[in-house]
Amino acid sequence: MSDGNPPSGDELPASAELRKRARTALQSQQQPTVTVLSSLLAVQDEFHYVPDEAIEETATHVNATINDVWSVASFYTNFRFTPPGEHTIDVCWGPSCHLNGAQNVIERVHSELGVDGEGETADGKLTLRYSTCLGACALAPVIAVDHHMKGRISPDSAAAVVEGLKGA
Repeated sequence: MSDGNPPSGDELPASAELRKRARTALQSQQQPTVTVLSSLLAVQDEFHYVPDEAIEETATHVNATINDVWSVASFYTNFRFTPPGEHTIDVCWGPSCHLNGAQNVIERVHSELGVDGEGETADGKLTLRYSTCLGACALAPVIAVDHHMKGRISPDSAAAVVEGLKGA
């Protein structure tokens, strides 16, 4: 666990930079009560995932154990512990989307990305996530690319979106 001192000589420079960014995110929280959960959210806002170094920095910041921080982080499915791809594709499979063909969209996106489920492509460029609702039921089926909605998606239009991202 970090003691707030500069990293030792055997710590990798990338690790030291992660720790510095995590400390900055943790210290910039504006709410009056800082908790393990609020601290983890601040870290994930900064990195888009929670690196190991940030778990340790969070424990130090809130005067908790690393185990305490891990128990909160691992309880919530919203936290991720690996870096996401450069772009994220969310495919809705909620009731409206499901009834309007989301399964065919999901299968086509799997095929285009070369993945079998949620996660990152082999090159780490794209992240696929499933969503139970993207809040645009009237436009079902819906996908979101980097949080930008695209409605009335067909398997072919989803494939075109993926191809555009792969070429970007």
